[in-house]
Amino acid sequence: MFLKRIFVGIFSISIIVSPVFAQNSSDSTTKKPNIVYFLVDNVGWGSFGVYGGTVPTPNIDKLASQGIRFNNYNVEVQCTPSRSAIMTGRHPVRSGTYTVPWPGQGKAGMAPWEYTLPKLLSDSGYATALYGKWHLGNTQGRMPNDQGFDEWWGTPDTWDQAGYTQWPLFKESGVPVPMLWEGKKGQPSKPVMPIDLKLRPVVDEKFIIPKTINYIKQNAAAKKPFFVYVGYSEVHPPLMANPNFAGKSTQRGGPEADVIAEMDYRLGQVLDAIKEAGIEDNTIVVFSSDNGTGGAQPQLGGSTSGPWRGDFFNTPFEGSMRVPAMVRWPGHVPSGVVTQEMFAAVDWMPTLAGMIGASNLVPTDRPIDGVNAAPFMLGKSNTTGRDIYPFFGIDGELMSIKWKTYKTIFRYAESPISVGKPYVKPQIPLIFDLTSDPHEDNNLMYTDLTLGWVLAPSFKWIEGFEQSVKKYPNIKVGEDFKGYGSKPKEMN
Repeated sequence: MFLKRIFVGIFSISIIVSPVFAQNSSDSTTKKPNIVYFLVDNVGWGSFGVYGGTVPTPNIDKLASQGIRFNNYNVEVQCTPSRSAIMTGRHPVRSGTYTVPWPGQGKAGMAPWEYTLPKLLSDSGYATALYGKWHLGNTQGRMPNDQGFDEWWGTPDTWDQAGYTQWPLFKESGVPVPMLWEGKKGQPSKPVMPIDLKLRPVVDEKFIIPKTINYIKQNAAAKKPFFVYVGYSEVHPPLMANPNFAGKSTQRGGPEADVIAEMDYRLGQVLDAIKEAGIEDNTIVVFSSDNGTGGAQPQLGGSTSGPWRGDFFNTPFEGSMRVPAMVRWPGHVPSGVVTQEMFAAVDWMPTLAGMIGASNLVPTDRPIDGVNAAPFMLGKSNTTGRDIYPFFGIDGELMSIKWKTYKTIFRYAESPISVGKPYVKPQIPLIFDLTSDPHEDNNLMYTDLTLGWVLAPSFKWIEGFEQSVKKYPNIKVGEDFKGYGSKPKEMN
């Protein structure tokens, strides 16, 4: 079984429930809103001014004030799992995308069978584009233009590859020179230029942001609803500041601060383009990070997890999963809202579908783990509908479950840096109260076993998930999955 029934026997809890599925709710609009999803890479919770950061980020702060800012937004363990969750509304362990295969380990990314957010939007009449990082498949059939995007330009993998060719023995490894690619729907993707350390610090300035702005202008002029997904490159290693921002301010120290400042400027360029195109009031803007901070490059300045313990490598503490997120849609999404309501990467697909009135397109032939929080986004509900969030490790096994204000940890990575160290499995689960102990320093089970009741919701979720996996077995990494045998849901 999924967790080999770990810990269940300790407390004699075995409760079976249905898995968490999407809650379909249609919120129709007279005119379909455009969607700009701006996804930054490995930025911790406390890196922006509005989240307590010390680098001035006026554009990000203003965006947050114009809509909903989430203080309890949760992502997955790595870049690929988080992006898969956004695209599919499914926990990546279901899709075989819970980890990132290394070069030479075989095929990676989502099976073409997955029904993605851009596919749903295409079926709703949207033009769709991706500029930047994909990281959900690097073979023909698994590129962005195979998964719902009309066009794309960027890296099918990750920015690490910019540093591959600097190593003297790289050529002898047999690994192809990393390339940036482009593609259009219905055609094979093709490589367009090498990705290296010369390109790394300017890729956002020279390519990703200009292409995004042009796409916004073109579709606004054509009066066609569009979805553009901006896979921004920073602050993913190798972290290299743009020459126009590097060391140019006495108020900032270190490359990390410089790239945060550039990030804010680039977002401002995109927001200005939306305004200048006259579509600000009919455009949903989402801004979020995909992971907690890398935390392993303090000499570069270091991103920050804010008040939370943990980072990208030190899971499953809050700093590894709780990151910035905000959404704006003038006249529809209430402005000036700061919320502790729980929301997660898996929720974007059903939520955006609900916001544009397309909940009927969310698949019913597979488990959808995301909740449709459209009523909350549109000011019609006081809750997102999520009060529990599971977090999986890079091995696809459960690490923790957050329920309301309590966090139960079944396995964890040791601090300060866990690279090369195995996960630790405690004798009994750890429990933290995140309201009074945001840094997860005080394990309540160490002092008071009367808190055993807190584990009940977690084991209830585990049993429901395991029953779901029995019915819908998880897809293996790299598997060319074709479906569960039933006729796929027909899309209108």
